[in-house]
Amino acid sequence: MAIKITDECINCGACEPECPNNAIYEGGVEWALADGTTVKGDITLLDGTHMDADQRNPPISNDIYYIVPNKCTECQGFHEEPQCAAVCPVDCCVPDEMYKETVDELLAKKEKLHI
Repeated sequence: MAIKITDECINCGACEPECPNNAIYEGGVEWALADGTTVKGDITLLDGTHMDADQRNPPISNDIYYIVPNKCTECQGFHEEPQCAAVCPVDCCVPDEMYKETVDELLAKKEKLHI
């Protein structure tokens, strides 16, 4: 499953540079699938909707750092554990129960993001 950042976040920013998928954004910042990935053109999201990879999307959170579930692979294929959780000083990077994925699904997502 994807990782989420809870409202205990202190906005330290330690997590953002650790993400190999560029899935972590500062609160209030727009995101795109193409940011930090090799994705181009039209792509199908986890919920089945289609989006242009360069499309700028509204922030998921305005107040704290957030993780884009469609880009989070729990660092599968990069590291042995989610790096955001490993560096978070307040342990607010936790599994997101809304996005349950197997290791195989996370690895397939990684392959889609990094061709």
